Amino acid sequence: MTAAMVAVAATGAAGCAALGRATFKEPTVALREFNITGLGLTGGSVDVVLSVYNPNGYKLDALKMTYQVDVDSIKLGEGALDGRFVVQEKDSSLVRLPVRFTYAGLGAAGRALIQAGTVNYRVRGDFTVDTPLGNFTRPYDQKGRYSSVAGSR
Repeated sequence: MTAAMVAVAATGAAGCAALGRATFKEPTVALREFNITGLGLTGGSVDVVLSVYNPNGYKLDALKMTYQVDVDSIKLGEGALDGRFVVQEKDSSLVRLPVRFTYAGLGAAGRALIQAGTVNYRVRGDFTVDTPLGNFTRPYDQKGRYSSVAGSR
């Protein structure tokens, strides 16, 4: 009898997890801005600000977020944000990611931003969120064009 109850409980939990994954809508991640925070002889650091939109009808409590930022298909930097942040239901939150970079390889992207005022970008990684339906780790991948005058497009 105990084994049957455990089996029923396990089946119910698996069913709830599957239902939760089916009803979970992926958050949208978009680049908002770059802020230079330091420059040195070989490189520097920037804060990359992302806008994370939650399309779900409940808040998302982000437990972790990994990221890689590319500028004109050149890897600018990568890292992980272990600090928690909350995105309310059907709302957006800004997330600031620290990125260290070297000047080698960024010359063309820097020249494009200075000359044209715009540059292509890609930001990708994954995030783990705690929801009423359980924890979910999902990838994100966003491409766009950043304008130093008007922000991202």
